[in-house]
Amino acid sequence: MRHHNSVFHAILKHVPWHVFDRLVSEHGADARVRRLSTQDQLIALLYGQLSGAQSLREIEGGLASHRNRLYHLGAEAVSRSTLADANSKRPAAVFAGLFAELVQRVGRGLRRDVGEAVYLVDSTSVRLSKLSADWAKFSEGVFSAKLHIVYDANGEHPTDAIVTPAKVNDITVAKTLQIEAGATYVYDLGYYSYDWWAQLDHAGCRIVTRLKSNTKLSDVTENPVEDDAILSDCIGHLPSRLAASRENPFKSPVREIRVRIESGTILRIVSNDLDAPATEIAALYKRRWQVELFFRWMKQTMKIKHFLGTSENAVRIQIAVALIAFLLLRLAHATQNVVDSLLAFTRLIRANLMHRRSIDALLKPPPTIKDQRQLSLSIDQI
Repeated sequence: MRHHNSVFHAILKHVPWHVFDRLVSEHGADARVRRLSTQDQLIALLYGQLSGAQSLREIEGGLASHRNRLYHLGAEAVSRSTLADANSKRPAAVFAGLFAELVQRVGRGLRRDVGEAVYLVDSTSVRLSKLSADWAKFSEGVFSAKLHIVYDANGEHPTDAIVTPAKVNDITVAKTLQIEAGATYVYDLGYYSYDWWAQLDHAGCRIVTRLKSNTKLSDVTENPVEDDAILSDCIGHLPSRLAASRENPFKSPVREIRVRIESGTILRIVSNDLDAPATEIAALYKRRWQVELFFRWMKQTMKIKHFLGTSENAVRIQIAVALIAFLLLRLAHATQNVVDSLLAFTRLIRANLMHRRSIDALLKPPPTIKDQRQLSLSIDQI
């Protein structure tokens, strides 16, 4: 019978270990480390993500139960106390750097197939315990962090991720993001800053967002409406003055498109694209549901609602590893054509993680002992 390594081994083959080793060296992550290298730490945390482990004790016990297969993974059994110390002290930048490298690998070749980049910018809060009060206190009795994401809507994967305490405003993080000239950026009211909008417009980006109810356009020109889904379509200018009589840096004309959604709410969608059909602009804003689905995936499938550590560093590492696991699943999913759904593929990976099976044979029943004996006899007769 043909030999197969474990499914987990096949997933780990997509990790660019030479890049990871360089990051470990650059950040001195293994300096003065006696037990549990940073590579072993990563493998243990990936095992926890892919197996659905809910605690350090589960990771410790799960890896110990598969001790005879850890050699082929290039890993060792872990102690939960040692893993906890590593999560608390090892530089999170190593894992963030690996995530950035995998983003490039997942996105390679997609842009020329799908055309112009469409980026969805959003954030989600994750609840923490009171043990994280020293860095993540939001209000009395509420402790949380915030995951800020730039999501490639066409490639269906995150391209940037930043973790902050929940008190940090979304627009504060957005202003630190690297802008890709000519791309389309779609975001909601949390990013209501004419300064940032002006930066995007200056870079030749198309922006699609919403107007607040009290924002009035001036010098309005009405466009003909050619679709029943569009209530109105007009071109005008944003207010010329801001609070404290500051001048608005966004001078370009904008387009307001009013649409009624299924709930009956009327949305005032605004864009600096004055030429595209109104239905196209409305459809772009509607694509924000993709990033919401991604957040649901991360919380429910990758289990980042439950944290293995309470320090800021431990939380950053766990979120980075969850994002890495998602990208590794995307890369592994692309190597087979048997399972179309990424969610179904992920569930199969979880069920077969330490089994010796090929990735493209996850839907096939494993061979019985009788089948193996018959195959062995057939080979002996040849």
